[in-house]
Amino acid sequence: MSSPLQVLTTVFGLRRVKAFNWSLNRRRSQAHHTSSNETLQVAREEDPELKLPKMTSLVIMQTASALMQVSFFIVVSSSNAYAQYLGGTSTFSGLVIGIPTAFSGIALLPLMKYDQGGYRRPLNFACATAILGNVLYSLAYHAGFLYLILLGRIVSGFSFTFFMYSKRYCSDPRIVGIRRRTTLAGWLVLGQGFGFSIGPFIGGLLYKIGFSNSIFNGYTSPTWILAGIWAVFWAIASQLFEDVPTARTPSPPDTSIELQQMNTPSDPTNADAKSDDIKRIEEATEEPCAASGSSSATVNEPSTDNVPAPPRRMNAAQIGVTATMCWFAMTCFFILGAWEANIPVFTGSASPLNPFDYSPFAAGNFIAVGGVATIPFLLANLLVARRVQDRHTLAVGTALGTAGLLVALAVLATRTVSFGTFFVCWFLVALGFNLTSTVTLSLLSKQLPGEWNAKISLAIQYSNYTGRVCGAVWGGAGVKVGMLNYVGLQIGIVGVGVLLFSTLWKQLKAKTG
Repeated sequence: MSSPLQVLTTVFGLRRVKAFNWSLNRRRSQAHHTSSNETLQVAREEDPELKLPKMTSLVIMQTASALMQVSFFIVVSSSNAYAQYLGGTSTFSGLVIGIPTAFSGIALLPLMKYDQGGYRRPLNFACATAILGNVLYSLAYHAGFLYLILLGRIVSGFSFTFFMYSKRYCSDPRIVGIRRRTTLAGWLVLGQGFGFSIGPFIGGLLYKIGFSNSIFNGYTSPTWILAGIWAVFWAIASQLFEDVPTARTPSPPDTSIELQQMNTPSDPTNADAKSDDIKRIEEATEEPCAASGSSSATVNEPSTDNVPAPPRRMNAAQIGVTATMCWFAMTCFFILGAWEANIPVFTGSASPLNPFDYSPFAAGNFIAVGGVATIPFLLANLLVARRVQDRHTLAVGTALGTAGLLVALAVLATRTVSFGTFFVCWFLVALGFNLTSTVTLSLLSKQLPGEWNAKISLAIQYSNYTGRVCGAVWGGAGVKVGMLNYVGLQIGIVGVGVLLFSTLWKQLKAKTG
């Protein structure tokens, strides 16, 4: 019979063995879990569809885009008063707001020959011209010369060439995977929302403060401050920005093409010759590609390293998708630019439809509050974009913006304009068309070969420029042409876009992310 001491020794010994085994199993489980996480992280890093550029450089690009948005909109609040002080008109003030993008479009093609496929040179050019343009705009008051504010905005327009480069950077297949492009475009649009919110607010606030000085006053202080901010940003960016490789190397096979030659009869002899990458794309999109598309892709690949691949041509579906995205790129910025230029003019006018008597400060606050109200939704879109197709985002954004236009038309026609109704209209327009603008380039970059990225970025940017210039001028002239006509034209432009994407709905399908 065992003694009590032996029993206790046995019990405690078993407990120690169990504790040791439990500790060992826990360590093994933690090691296995850590190993799994590391494996998953490595897999994500190696997946070309999820790649991202260096974070510091990406932040600089996003910051540059947001600063350009602030530069574009900071004069919106006071440009009408500034132009009238120097002897101009409201339509001239709309031209002052919109003219930079016209000259930006003129400067883009020569700059693209100079950039060598990279981004550092365009970034330096943008910073230098932004500083000079803001300084010239500020000096117009002291000089008493109306057209100097136009000249300053023209020079600032050269800096807006970087709008295209920031978009191209976020869809560049050399550094950004196909499932990251819409998310990065969402960040650009968030900066856009920040710009058209904080820009008019700061411009209106500084106008109200005034500063009784012939150099630094309510009209000129916003652009003087911006010139200083651009100088600091340029110094930081020149030290930290890391450019992409610019060597002209053959592009890898592009797996991001979603559209194939849908109207060509399928070839059954090539059905078994599809690569694993093509099959994976079909499973991800849940829409089988025509076998003839696989056949044409095989033909386009070079048979040897010394024989270049023949140039690809757009099929009918790709042409339709490109036209649709360019139209919406123009539409978004036409309507946003029109409203931002029109709000200070309309709310300070003697129009019988206007119940307000807003100063530039109050108009800037009105624009800013509407913009700030959209930011939570634009932040939510960053998460939703990973799971929602771009065509659905396009449809939802267009529906919201169109609802705002229809409500505006109704309250103007019935002469029931109030702060509440007008604010709802502006909020819906700002949210809807900012949301729509997130997908124009990202969707197109998923549909077309990677080596076409520079060309499609240019096409989308020229569409944006067209919208910005025409929209700003139309907004400045809104009271003169009649507010019902002003809103009615915008509804007609959206209607054309709705017809386009309704016809091409199936062809607009693309990968999420």
